[in-house]
Parts: sequence; structure tokens; C-alpha cells
Amino acid sequence: MVGHKDMEMLKLDNIHTFYGKSHIIQGISLHIQQGECASLLGRNGAGKTTTLRSIIGLNPPQEGKIFLRGQEINGKKPFEISQEGIGYVPQGRRIFTSLTVMENLRIAVQKKEEKERWNINIIFEIFPILAERKNHRGNELSGGEQQMLTIARSLMGNPELLLIDEPTEGLAPLIIEAVIGIIQRIKKDDITIFLVEQNLESTYQVTDRYYILEQGLLVYQGNNEEFRSNPLLKGKYLGI
Repeated sequence: MVGHKDMEMLKLDNIHTFYGKSHIIQGISLHIQQGECASLLGRNGAGKTTTLRSIIGLNPPQEGKIFLRGQEINGKKPFEISQEGIGYVPQGRRIFTSLTVMENLRIAVQKKEEKERWNINIIFEIFPILAERKNHRGNELSGGEQQMLTIARSLMGNPELLLIDEPTEGLAPLIIEAVIGIIQRIKKDDITIFLVEQNLESTYQVTDRYYILEQGLLVYQGNNEEFRSNPLLKGKYLGI
């Protein structure tokens, strides 16, 4: 396992999030140590995406607190939270389809010093397919290439914590393998990852800590070994 496990990167303390009057997230508390990958699992509609949107400030919680490296980030706007060091890879591969790969990446650069670890050269080293397609527009890329561009774009902001929502959704098995390989590579770089993923098998290779949501409530937490050795969990909460 990588990372400085004594440092808490992210902490949610009893957060409650609503969509209109619907109480989606009901008092979730969890934490992720620096360098860890935590996976958030649950059936459709359990509140997984809302949890990520709560953290990044797109759906701010009405109660509870969110801490990044021990500092409260509640009440900040999404762009301010991003500047604090959180990257967000939303579900559905949201890229600028009319812009080229290169333009998509350049637009995502935070105005920081040149010595930042993620730059165009490093991105093209890790994503050689994007280097080959750098002058192609977003709408000329395959689904897998678009997903890689979405992840690469979020890395251009040099995040310390990356929130990734359903990165393998709708992808072919070979491409899923490539995407998971990239998540492993990012983790080796000591980036903390909070992953929402339906494809359970693919989480095994990268996850240190599992959380399961059911109807907005946290119903399970445990490490990789505990989770994998408990087949009843998967039937009870994930319908597998």
C-alpha cells in the first residue's frame, strides 16, 4: 500500500445532502488517508454520485462538515475547492467535444508554477493514445479515449485528491483494464483516490478501503481483504 497513512486527506463528518426536498445523503461519516484509494459502492440511486458532488461543492451538504487535509472546505465554491487540490472526473465523460485533445488539456491547467508534476509531456507518456490523437476533436474519439481524456484533464489541475465517478461505465473489457491500469499508475504517484464504480472486479486491484451506501446511509466499511472475504455483503447490498 502506498501513501502516508497517518495523514487524513479527506474526512466527511455527518453530512446530509438534499435534492430539493429529497434527503439523499443521510448523515455519512467517512475518511480516506493520504495515498489510499477508497471505493464507494452501492446500488443505483444509493447516493454515490451525490456524495462526490457534495465534496466538490456542486451539491453542498446542508448539514455536517467536509475536511481536506484537516481544513474545512464547506461553503466554498466548486472552483475554490478544485484549487485546494481536489480533481473531479464526473460520470459520462464530459469533455469539450468541439475542441482538440490538446485544447481540452490546456484549458484545464491551473495557473500554478511550472514545476508541477502533471504537465502535457507526462500526460502523453501515461496516455500514449492521447498523444497520437492530440489534434483530433473530442467528438472524434472513442468512448475509451474520451474517458482517458477526462481523467487526463483532471490531472492537469495537479490534484492531491481525485474523485472518480464510474470510469469504466459502458467500456469494453480491454479498455476497462487500461483505465484501471491508469488509476493504479495515478495511485503510485501518491494521489489519493475516491472511486465510485459498479464494476466490482475492477476495484479489487486498486482499493484499500471500501464503503457501501444504501439509500443514503453508510452500511459498511472495511479494508480490501475484509470486503473480499465476505460474500454475503455483495448479495445483501450490491445484488451480486
